[in-house]
Amino acid sequence: MKSSTAKIIWTITDEAPMLASFSLLPIIQTFTEGTGISVESKDISLAGRIIAAFPENLTESQQVPDELLILSKMTQDPAANIIKLPNISASVPQLKAAVAELKSNGYKIPDFPEDPQNDAEIVVQKRYSKILGSAVNPVLREGNSDRRVSPAVKNYAKRHPHPMGEWSPESKSHIATMSGGDFFANEKSTTIEKETTAKVEFIAEDGKITVLKDKLKIEAAQVVDATFMSNKALDSFLYQQVKDAKKQGVLFSLHLKATMMKVSDPVIFGHCVQVFYAPILEKHEETISKLGVNFNNGIGDLYAKMKSDKIISADKKAEIKVDIKALYESRPDLAMVDPDRGITNLNVPSDVIIDASIPAAIRTSGKMLGADGNLHDTKFIIPDSTYAPLYAATFENCIAHGALDPSTMGTVQNVGLMAKKAEEYGSHPTTFEAPGNGVMRIVDAEGQTIHEHNVEEGDIWRMASVKDDPIRDWVKLAVTRARITGWPAIFWLNDKRAHGRQMIKKVKSCLKEHDTDGLEIMMLSIYDAAKLSIERARAGLNTISVTGNVLRDFNTDLYPILELGTSAKMLSIVPLMKGGGLFETGAGGSAPKHVQQFLEEAHLRWDSLGEFLALAESLSHLARTGNNDKAEVLTKTLNQANDYFLTHNKSPSRIVHELDNRGSHFYLAMYWAKALADQTEDTELQQRFSGLAKELEENENRIVDELNAAQGHAVDLGGYYHPDVKKVTEAMRPSATLNALLTKFRSAAVPGCLGPLYGFGE
Repeated sequence: MKSSTAKIIWTITDEAPMLASFSLLPIIQTFTEGTGISVESKDISLAGRIIAAFPENLTESQQVPDELLILSKMTQDPAANIIKLPNISASVPQLKAAVAELKSNGYKIPDFPEDPQNDAEIVVQKRYSKILGSAVNPVLREGNSDRRVSPAVKNYAKRHPHPMGEWSPESKSHIATMSGGDFFANEKSTTIEKETTAKVEFIAEDGKITVLKDKLKIEAAQVVDATFMSNKALDSFLYQQVKDAKKQGVLFSLHLKATMMKVSDPVIFGHCVQVFYAPILEKHEETISKLGVNFNNGIGDLYAKMKSDKIISADKKAEIKVDIKALYESRPDLAMVDPDRGITNLNVPSDVIIDASIPAAIRTSGKMLGADGNLHDTKFIIPDSTYAPLYAATFENCIAHGALDPSTMGTVQNVGLMAKKAEEYGSHPTTFEAPGNGVMRIVDAEGQTIHEHNVEEGDIWRMASVKDDPIRDWVKLAVTRARITGWPAIFWLNDKRAHGRQMIKKVKSCLKEHDTDGLEIMMLSIYDAAKLSIERARAGLNTISVTGNVLRDFNTDLYPILELGTSAKMLSIVPLMKGGGLFETGAGGSAPKHVQQFLEEAHLRWDSLGEFLALAESLSHLARTGNNDKAEVLTKTLNQANDYFLTHNKSPSRIVHELDNRGSHFYLAMYWAKALADQTEDTELQQRFSGLAKELEENENRIVDELNAAQGHAVDLGGYYHPDVKKVTEAMRPSATLNALLTKFRSAAVPGCLGPLYGFGE
């Protein structure tokens, strides 16, 4: 059989996926040893990126390379093969917490200056701005997205449907969104004819021009948008929703994605906090000002500032807390993140992420938790009306027809436009709060205005764009998926939206370049596309949603959560435009809760099935492109192992002293080894793995007992964002029997060449 050396990059990220890697990656490296496949790790965690950003502040031993930059360059290599696990899209509170932890561990990095006071702090803030929000994904996603459920996972979900709450036709739950003054209403869009550069300017009422962003490269045929959300329209909308929620007797719940849309959504969140708590802010304006509270970080910032403050009297702080408690009597009940701890929906912007929170609510009858710990009908507030119709159509369907049935429902795949920072994901550096009343505009190299808006101080203005090549690749991928599946492909494009009209023209033109005979390809508004997709799913029919970047994110959580109970089990494949492959492993939204349980009980319920599936796709890509026949055998046998894993239900339990993430890794290893021992295509692998398969089966009970016995106590990892490697290794690899068998096997595979596992050493 032919083989050639190939490299797979495994990304080290954050929270539960990071912990899981300490257990899983050594197993993967063991199985690929001696196959011509090298599996290496690159650290793109929040802490790792912070450390890499300030080398001059650190000792030589503390310094690390910028591995995100390394990977970004790698995406341009046709041989690139990257497995990317979920990472933290850092909000300001998360960034501050990570910085504080690193400083406590001896890293002399600067604090994050929210309001820089001098040139040095401006430089520091700019460095941190590249770390905040969705800073990883746009860099690595140099291709468009192909996200779908594997047949094995879908079949398992149908045989073992996850629980769905019962919907009532009398449900008061609903989506509330703006009818004017938002990003949708104010959007302008055009297609640029020739290559140029541009800048974003603010022209004050006195004529003074301030350049907010310069040297923006714009390609020929690039779609360029600009829009803004009126802060007055936003406040008016939020005020009305507070009143209406109280009148209807439903929970008040705000749903944004402040971690991804790191400039706009925290500001919107801050407006909501200030509207809801307005009487408190008015009464205690002076004290709150002295505390330096930033409501973009949630009402939790007020409590945090009061706790750390040494100047304001205890009586004054107690008075504020009493007034807040009294306010709740006159306001609608807030949806709760953690009713036991009194954590509300408005506590911190990173607690409630729209693409995870609303699908979860749909699973539970369209309700959210109230302060009493029970589920209640809810007003789901999504200020920007651009994407709210996705959820509105889904709610309407469930109210009319009841809960969906995972045992019979069809699937909704997604082909998502995201290459080269397409659309809103790439808008962060060009999103601004208007510094005053005046004009925001985009001006090209010839001094011609591309777009301009009259704005008022505090309005949220943004520019976004999408290049021509990604659009063409996106259309090609959609046609390819439609041809392979035979399913309808729906482009979610609204001709009433400025950007939608430009995209419709482009898509129609691109479709003429492809053979679409016999294919069902449609273009529908967001509402109509969502309505048809959920109707088809309910009827057991399959559909391909072809969407822009934000809807790619929303759809690939909504439909999998309804179909499977989680989006972490999705295949997430990014065919890189230069020929390589990026394989993503699912969703990390629940990762913090998983880590909390692990710290308290040494039980990690993170499900690594997404990693298993991504690895199979990575190996398959390698087999096709790298002339490695052993990779093909590894792929086939891993798929068999995944099927067996699902059939025998070896996913982690939620209960301590039962199978957790580490136990699921063991079973994957045992099933994979058995599949390799049973195959006959590669006799060398067959002979080599027959011994390991036998030993793992013979020691199954002993290994599982060792793994389960390691649970039931608190764990010290030496940190949350940047834990101690030795402590994490010990915690995630507690079975001496399993460790010894893997070490013995690796040593035998390549005698005398036993290298470090995971990149950290053993």
